Amino acid sequence: MEQLFYGGAMVGMLPHDAQDMSLLREIPDNQEVFAHAKTDQSIIIEIMEYVQEPDEVALRIHFEELAESNDASGCEKSCIQAAGVLDLSQISLKECKSVYWLTGQQLVSKFKESALNNVNIHMVLFRLPTFMSDILVTFNDPINVNPESSSHHPMSTETVPWTMENFWTLINSLTLLDSGLFGEDRSS
Repeated sequence: MEQLFYGGAMVGMLPHDAQDMSLLREIPDNQEVFAHAKTDQSIIIEIMEYVQEPDEVALRIHFEELAESNDASGCEKSCIQAAGVLDLSQISLKECKSVYWLTGQQLVSKFKESALNNVNIHMVLFRLPTFMSDILVTFNDPINVNPESSSHHPMSTETVPWTMENFWTLINSLTLLDSGLFGEDRSS
């Protein structure tokens, strides 16, 4: 389904059963957060300050910051499995200079519980140096939820979880409609 983000400044195709979490709780202004209505999957779109590092390093920094905020720092709780670059001709966000992706895993707990859940983390980093911004899109896809976790619940056989195809549809469709989202052009 087509969804406007940031007050109509961006648009993209969200997967089915996406619930806007800002209707349920406070979300920072730089984020758009959507959760699957019946699974523990989520998609987060974040406008971040441009990381003044090479693209691959910038993406690794964002992954490590997520691991730290998830209390999943360290190689026993967090690992990058694959990473690469996307061809700019495949995406709709024409204002970006480059696009990098990674897939990793993190062992995370919800609400600081002791029960750890194994979550696939899929990240795509859009680099927008003209606006001194990065756009980070993260797909959190739990693959093993600990029975002791508050997130553990039986899933109906009718539940259709999000797929990587759903995630790539969002990535490829994400479009900037109003560059005023970033304030003034700060590159000069």
